[in-house]
Amino acid sequence: MNDEEVIARIRKGDERALDFLYKKNYKMMVNMIMKNNGTEDEAKDVYQEALIVVWQKAQNPEFILSSKLSTFLYSVCQNLWRKELERKSRHTSEDESNKSEIIELDKKERIEVINQCISELGETCRNILTYYYFDDMSMAEIAEKLGFANSDTAKTKKYKCKQELDRLIKLKYKASDFQD
Repeated sequence: MNDEEVIARIRKGDERALDFLYKKNYKMMVNMIMKNNGTEDEAKDVYQEALIVVWQKAQNPEFILSSKLSTFLYSVCQNLWRKELERKSRHTSEDESNKSEIIELDKKERIEVINQCISELGETCRNILTYYYFDDMSMAEIAEKLGFANSDTAKTKKYKCKQELDRLIKLKYKASDFQD
């Protein structure tokens, strides 16, 4: 069957012409997609979509085949595969963007919880933990600022305050509160 016969038979609704076209060009189309980062299943799907496009185009009486049918089919497959790759690329970058947003929200949520629990601590503990964790002050600077005898006293007090903060967080929240 030559290209004109195939198109004529498709116009008449002869599905055998489509079968012929499918079998004749299968390997070439599937190989092209697989060589361009596609799986065999993806290649089959794209090839079937391309055949539908050819079928629809052939139904239009104004359609004129200006190249070999296999060349036309090949270019349709290429275009469909290119669109699929672009869709996958967008989808992947959206997933990455969503993951980073979720991580950012999770960080914000944890910081809120910690800040809320710090606000429930006594003033000395609030000051020590804030100076140490948020203002990056050394133990010597904290001891001086709060009037402790030395940095060891500040370190001991920070340890006790941190234990109290941990206790408050565990009392109010479970680890599962921070997981989806």
